[in-house]
Order: sequence, then C-alpha cells, then structure tokens
Amino acid sequence: MNDGYLPIGRFARLCRLSVKQLRHYDELGLLVPARVDPDSGYRYYRQGQAREALLIGLLRSLEVPLAEVGRVLAGEDGVLGDVRDRMEADLARRRRTLAALDRVLADGLPRADVTLMREPARRVVMVREVADQEEIGVVASACVARLIEATGPPKIPLIGLFPLDLAQRVEVAVAAEARDGPDLLPGGVYASATHIGPYDQVALTGHALFAWLGDHGHTPLGPLREVYVSDPTATPAEQLVTHLMIKLEDPE
Repeated sequence: MNDGYLPIGRFARLCRLSVKQLRHYDELGLLVPARVDPDSGYRYYRQGQAREALLIGLLRSLEVPLAEVGRVLAGEDGVLGDVRDRMEADLARRRRTLAALDRVLADGLPRADVTLMREPARRVVMVREVADQEEIGVVASACVARLIEATGPPKIPLIGLFPLDLAQRVEVAVAAEARDGPDLLPGGVYASATHIGPYDQVALTGHALFAWLGDHGHTPLGPLREVYVSDPTATPAEQLVTHLMIKLEDPE
C-alpha cells in the first residue's frame, strides 16, 4: 500500500476482478482509479472503492449489461427491473424457439398441403405499425389491441399482413373485414396452407408454403397473409387454426 492506495494488481485480487477488467471499466468511466502515476501511468485505487468494484462484478455475473451497470452506479431507479423484464422476454422467446425445434425433431422438416384458390377483394379496417425484426410478434399483438380499441371486438377472422422483404424494420398490419372499411385487400389467385398449433410456430408452415412455391415455380407477390380463424381466448394453443396465403401472378 502506498499512501492509502492499492496498486491495480492488489486491488484486482481484493475485488475478484482482472486487471484487464479494471482497465476496461476505467476506460468506460465506470470505475476510475483514485490516482494515476503521471510518469508510469500505473493505476491506484482506494480500499473504499472495493465495494463499488464488487458491485460491478456482481451485476456482470448476473448478465447486466455495462450500460445498465453505469446507470445503477449513478443511482437511477428501476434499472434492474427493466433488465429483468428484458431477460424474461428473451427467455420466453427462447422457450418458443425450443418448442418449435421440438416439433421439427418430432415431426421432421415442415410440410404442408397447399391449395390454389381465387380470393375476392375485401373491404377492411386496418391498423399498421413499423416493427424491428425481433419485435414483429409483439407489434402485431399491439396492432390487434389498437384495432379492437378503434372498432370494438372485431369478428373472427382477423388478418395479419407481413412483408416478404424482411428489412431490419418492416411494416406490420392487422385487418378486420368491414363492409364500409376504408382499406382494400386485393383479390386474385392465392396459394394457401393451413397451420394448426400455436401462433409462434406459424413460421414452420410458412417455410413449407414458400418451399412449395419454389418447387412449383411460383413467384409470390406478397404480402404474406395470416388469417386467424380461431378465437385465442377460447381455443387451446395446440388447436389454433391459421390460414397462410400468398398472392400469385394471375394466370389469366
């Protein structure tokens, strides 16, 4: 110890951190040394800084990002609650992914019976919103809530519309058929496949539908329609029925 200071190596052992970590935290402004030798550039810390260093180590062991660690150290309220909510959402997403993978393992690569049908044009009420790729499902649910708020409980089916070109941010829409609706869903020839099961596994049937289009030389015109014909409040997830539809070039 030198005039009440601990050299970086001893301080690292006390706090159960590496010297490299301490230097990184210094560069980020999370844990600045109490003194830096002007000639050698060597860092020194006070023993009283150990509590803060140990807190950083604890939060990092709990996978709290460094940006949020800084906000905790600054005394902001609610930071760890927000981190927990994001972790819980990520865990739920991973569980859904595992469930879809289990279905592929049990049933093999997705296949679907695809039919061609002529669909009439339909007047609808539509709610649109832009979403990041990772948030498409959440944003679609929010669109349903906005549609219900604007029109009252709509009659089943509801129709989700999703672009074929998946950029980082895309427009998602949810529509309900209405005789005097201000929006028009175009008619034409569509390829259709039916998905039975949870909404978060619809992509499996979507894969099978697009594979069928490729096998048969069809060019999809988009957007992808998901027609939700079941009431999710009264139907078990395993029995939900969703029709997937893709507009094709009209042979006539």
